[in-house]
Amino acid sequence: MFHGKAHKVGAHIDTDAIIPAKFLVTTDPVELGANCMSGLEPGWVDRVQKGDVLVAGENFGCGSSREHAPVAILGAGIPVVAAHSFARIFYRNGFNMGLTLLEIGDGVEKIHDGDELRVDADAGVIENVTTGEKIPCAPVPAFMREILDRGGLAGYVKDKLQAGAQS
Repeated sequence: MFHGKAHKVGAHIDTDAIIPAKFLVTTDPVELGANCMSGLEPGWVDRVQKGDVLVAGENFGCGSSREHAPVAILGAGIPVVAAHSFARIFYRNGFNMGLTLLEIGDGVEKIHDGDELRVDADAGVIENVTTGEKIPCAPVPAFMREILDRGGLAGYVKDKLQAGAQS
């Protein structure tokens, strides 16, 4: 369950807007997070509180395949992104890095910047606490939840290898 304020961005936000190339000299989540969305709006991240929710239009994460983009979002304190739709490579990279992603289609129009959201990714429901509206989405599948619960694919694989070594 996630609970935070919505930070809404538009459609076709590419990975260079999420984390510009000049910041790709590090993989440190805190440093990347401090520059999250600076390609869209310098200082954008200053409005974010830990646990807030990023809400986006169509094709979020398009552009180059850069794993730094979901790491920057996580480093900014945002654990979940709800979008109309995601670029496919970003979608996979997001889960691999431990970022929860929910496709909500036209439900994105029911969320405004600053709305208070309660997100139940397992049940597939986003509640806009501000308006009382409930927005359905596909729940995160159990096998993807396992990856997320371990902080991403690297943690998942590490746990599986350790479990195999102990048996």
